[in-house]
Amino acid sequence: MLKNVGSNWVITGVTIVAAYVLTPFTLHKLGTAGYGSWNLINSITGYLALLVLGVPMASVRYFAQHVAEGDVRKLNQAIGSCTALYLVLGGVALLVGAGLYGLFIGYDVPATIRGDAHWAFALTVLYVAVGFVGMLPSGVLSAHDDFLPRNIARLASLVLRVGLTLVLLTLRASLSVLALIQLACLAFDFGLCTWLILRRYPGTRIRVADFDWGMARRIFSFSLYVLVLNAGIRLSFETDSLVIGKFQDVSSIPHFTVANSFILYLMEFVIAIAAVVMPMATRLKTQGRTAELRETFLKWSKIALSLTMMAGLFLIVLGPRFIAWWIDPTFEKPAGQVLQILMISCLVFLPVRGVALPILMALGKPGLPTIGFLLAGLLNLGLSIMLARPLGLAGVALGTAIPNVLFAALVLVHACRELETPVTEYLRYVVPRATLGALPVLALLLWFKLGLDVQGLGGLVGAGLAMVLLFAVTWVFFVYRNDTYVDLRARLPVVRAWSRA
Repeated sequence: MLKNVGSNWVITGVTIVAAYVLTPFTLHKLGTAGYGSWNLINSITGYLALLVLGVPMASVRYFAQHVAEGDVRKLNQAIGSCTALYLVLGGVALLVGAGLYGLFIGYDVPATIRGDAHWAFALTVLYVAVGFVGMLPSGVLSAHDDFLPRNIARLASLVLRVGLTLVLLTLRASLSVLALIQLACLAFDFGLCTWLILRRYPGTRIRVADFDWGMARRIFSFSLYVLVLNAGIRLSFETDSLVIGKFQDVSSIPHFTVANSFILYLMEFVIAIAAVVMPMATRLKTQGRTAELRETFLKWSKIALSLTMMAGLFLIVLGPRFIAWWIDPTFEKPAGQVLQILMISCLVFLPVRGVALPILMALGKPGLPTIGFLLAGLLNLGLSIMLARPLGLAGVALGTAIPNVLFAALVLVHACRELETPVTEYLRYVVPRATLGALPVLALLLWFKLGLDVQGLGGLVGAGLAMVLLFAVTWVFFVYRNDTYVDLRARLPVVRAWSRA
């Protein structure tokens, strides 16, 4: 499992590096109004993804179940049923996307880029609709635990995206060019992953002819819960640009999205755990290995909290100064404040989102978390609208942060109940040592900020390296010392030998 999660982390890390390169490049090429308009397009068209009705997560659950049972016939039926559903839902997305165009033209996009923005909107709708069936090969590879070849394909697609963006935006900086790049990368990824499936699993087929009504109904019934979950996620993390664009202006959107991008990429890093935990939990449940399932829950929850703390403390203390160096000094205060508010809430939210939520979905217990996420998303929208005028971007950030903390508490209690693990046992194992271990790391970062007043890239990198070193030592010799599931000192030969010397 660690190898699969590790390969997901590598891809997330490379994605972050790509964003580090592309975000300021794209923002400066398009300008704040152009980049804000691009964020607005993606926020509106992103709601089309809800039309996939949760089929991707449902498909991975059923694919993994049939792989665990060794039933190739049912696996092909599930693949064929999902293919048909994707094609139909993609067609619906095109029609709904045409209707959303009326919403988009209601925003005040600058006249100089309005025509280009309309073309970009149409191309992005096409990208989302075609992307439904584009998810299928990834689900098949995930069900087979083939995360390494899947991630190699993702890496190739990412390299292609970076190259095309740097070259084509240099030649012609426009929103429609960005949309065309998305379509090209989607086609490349789909073709490469399909080739990997046919090569590695000759008995596996991707064709509509294997469609089965009974299988489709089972997938669809589970996917409705995932639809509600995705609606909550969309309301929680993708509506802020709409609120800011309506109550302020599109030029303010980049200040929020730059800060929010750190949260989204850190979330991807934690969800890399979820991508492996969910099919594994499905197999453990299918095989009746409940003790191993509880161990997975506790062990990976602590790992997720540790990783969130390591990145989160740096972002809370020195993140605003990194934004000032990375984008522009004018971004430090507004974007930095948003980043700090969102990151504090993620210390609670991300460990639950990365481990407890996918385990509940794998157990076939999606009801409470999906409804909870939807209510959290609606609360997010309401609070963001209410606080946007009096508090500005900070108010929108608070509107996101508060519901996420409430949701995390709800899901954690529910997961502990389903796994017959007392909440006190979870808290006792996951939280205290990690929290105490974080104190010296926090003190070091505050010294770099207040004592040394680090500003430039050299100082920030030095602070980051020092933090990682102190974090590693603290986690090996204190946080995970004699740990029930992951004793790092016992697993590292060099540390073990040094300890005995």
